[in-house]
Amino acid sequence: MNLFVEGLRQMLGAEPRRPAKEDYTEEAKKLHAFKKTPEQRERRRRMIEEELAHKKESFAWRKWRWPTIIVINLLFVISYHFDVQLVEGALTASRVLGFHFADLNSALQVTLAFKEVLINLLIGVTTVAILWWLVGGRSFCAWTCPYHLVSEWVEILHLKLVERGWAMDIPLDRRLRSILYVAFAVLTFASGYMVYEWISPTGILSRAIIYGTWISTSFVGVLLLIELFFVRRMWCRYMCPIGLTYSFIGATSPTVVHYDLEKCLHEGECRKVCLVPHVLDVTIKGRATRPHIDIGADCTRCAMCIEACPTGALSFRVKGLDKLL
Repeated sequence: MNLFVEGLRQMLGAEPRRPAKEDYTEEAKKLHAFKKTPEQRERRRRMIEEELAHKKESFAWRKWRWPTIIVINLLFVISYHFDVQLVEGALTASRVLGFHFADLNSALQVTLAFKEVLINLLIGVTTVAILWWLVGGRSFCAWTCPYHLVSEWVEILHLKLVERGWAMDIPLDRRLRSILYVAFAVLTFASGYMVYEWISPTGILSRAIIYGTWISTSFVGVLLLIELFFVRRMWCRYMCPIGLTYSFIGATSPTVVHYDLEKCLHEGECRKVCLVPHVLDVTIKGRATRPHIDIGADCTRCAMCIEACPTGALSFRVKGLDKLL
C-alpha cells in the first residue's frame, strides 16, 4: 500500500484501508509480533494505567499556536486602524511589506468567476503556496484561520456538554467536503460570482475583525451552535474547501508529524483529540506497516496529538534536516 496515495484517498473522504499482509515491512512485522508477547502485553497494560492515572492536559504547542492565530489577525487590525501599512487587506488577499499574498481558495474563486488569471493574484498565490508547502499539511487552518480557533474553543465546551448528555456528536460523511469543493467551483464558474466567499466563515470573521462588519457573522454563529450541540467541528472536519486546498499544497511538504511505532502504546489518546482522526489510523494496534511513518496530508499540524501522546510516539519532523542534526 502506497502511503502517499492512501493519504490522498483519505484527504478526499475515503475511509482508511486495512493494510494487507504484503504491505508490512519485515521490521514492522517483528515489532507487532514483539508487542503481542505476554510480557509486552502486560507491560503495555501497566504503562497505560500509569500514564492515564497521572495524565495532565498539555498545552505545550497550543501556548504557541493560539497566540500565533491571534497575533496574525491582529496585525491586519492594527495596520488598518492605525494606517501603518504593514499588513494590508484581509486573509483572503493582502500585501505584507509590499509583497502580495492571496489565499489559494479565494484566488481559485476569482479565477473561475472572471475567467482570467491576474498577475498580482498569481504572484500572491505563488508566495502563499510556497510558504504553506514549507510548513505542510493544513497548517493554515491550525495556525492562521480565525474560525479554526473559535471552533476549537467551542469544541472544548461541546465535549463537556457531551459528557453531561446535553449535546451529541453526529458523524457526517467526509466525502461531503470534496463534493462541496467541486460544487462551489462549478457555481462560481457558471455564475461569475465568488459564491464561496459569501459564506466562508474564515473570510467573514477576518473581515469582521478588521473592518467591524459584525452583522455578517450571523452565519458563523449558526455554524458554531450546530457544532456546540450536534456535530463536533462540523465545518472544519466535513465541509471547508479551504482545508482541502491546503491539503493538496502540503501533501509533499518536508514538515510532517512523524509516528514511531516502537514507542506507541496504542491507547488512542491521540485520536481522541485529533480534528481529523483518520490520519492517525496508523496508531491503531496492528495497522502501522512500517516502524516510522509520516502522517498524511490532511493533518492540520495542530500538534494536539503530540501533546496527548504519553510516550512521545508522535513528533514534528523536517525531512532531511533531522539527518543533518
